[in-house]
Formats: sequence, structure tokens, C-alpha cells
Amino acid sequence: MRKTILSIATVISLVVGSNVANADTAKPGASMTHMKTAAGVTSTLEAAGVILYVQGGATSAVIGENLSAATSQVVFHIPVTANKAGVQHTGSNIIFFNTANNQFLTLKNPVIDLAKGVVSATVPQAGDAKVDILTITNASTAKPKITNDKKIKQRTTAYTGTTLVLAPGVAATIASVLGLPAGSLPDGLAFGTADVTLYSKLK
Repeated sequence: MRKTILSIATVISLVVGSNVANADTAKPGASMTHMKTAAGVTSTLEAAGVILYVQGGATSAVIGENLSAATSQVVFHIPVTANKAGVQHTGSNIIFFNTANNQFLTLKNPVIDLAKGVVSATVPQAGDAKVDILTITNASTAKPKITNDKKIKQRTTAYTGTTLVLAPGVAATIASVLGLPAGSLPDGLAFGTADVTLYSKLK
């Protein structure tokens, strides 16, 4: 199977509820999301001939020897653009690409909603339907740590360790769109974790 290096630069949209401080990307702080795939995700995808890449302005790094190693992980560093109705990132696409037949699945403008415990995204291959892609397994217990810095008049709201798994039926949908054999991707695959840090002006 052809080995392909994963290139990821993503923007993931996060909605963490109406009680979260409004993100302010201007100085003194730039709000940021950090996502890390679970060990084995990249190797599972690579074994099926699938690479994961993203479109947007974020950066990433690979932890481990290579993408096919069972313990390898990918870390995303994702700038937040706004959170008028939750935390948002503009222009975000996550792509699952089958290197064998050039078929791909696009997850456009993903949104993580802690209140509902799901990550949804617009899927062009499904008629631009909004689909629940990931389940947040610890959404009900995720609590923010809030730090107020009166000197620079900045509030920091941080969520850490939210865990993400593929929502029911999504693995089969990905396999179908990509033309993979049934069962190529396990249902409920542990996808990774996400940390969100929001900076806002302290009044």
C-alpha cells in the first residue's frame, strides 16, 4: 500500500455553550483550539489507504516515528476567529482522502457543541447536510477554568481534555463514500481530544 505523508492544517469550529466568554482574537491574546488525534487513528486510516488532511490556516505536528506507527498522533493548533454563537473558526474543512481511487469526504466548518455533546459538520457529499460526526464522551463534565488578569484586562477561559469518538454510523458512512470495504473503519473509533483556550476582554 502506498505510504503517504499526512499534511494537516485545519480550522475546527467549536461551540461550547452560551455561558462561554466571547472570544477576542485581537491582542493581548489569540484564542486557540488544540486537538490531538488518539494513538492509532492515523495508522488505522493509513492501513485502509486513507489520509487525513485539512484546509485552513492552522498548523500541525506529528508525534511518533511515522503515520503508520500504532502510537503516532497528530496535534492541531487551530486559531479561533469568533464565538458569537459559540466558538467558531472560519474556513475549516477536514478531508478524508482515499489514495487508491481519489474519492474523498469533506467535513466543512465542523462545530463542537458541548451542550449537545456532538461535533457536527456540513458534508457536501450528502447534499450539504449538517451531520453529527463526533460524539463528545465527557461533555457533561467538561468545566472551564477561568483566569482573570486585571493588569492587562484579559479573561482566559480554558476547556481541557474533551474526548472525541466517531458518532454512531459515521465510520460506515466514511467507508461508503470513500469506496472502502464494509468494516474497514471501526464504529465508534476513538478520534482524539480537544482543548480550547478563549481570550476575551475583562470589563
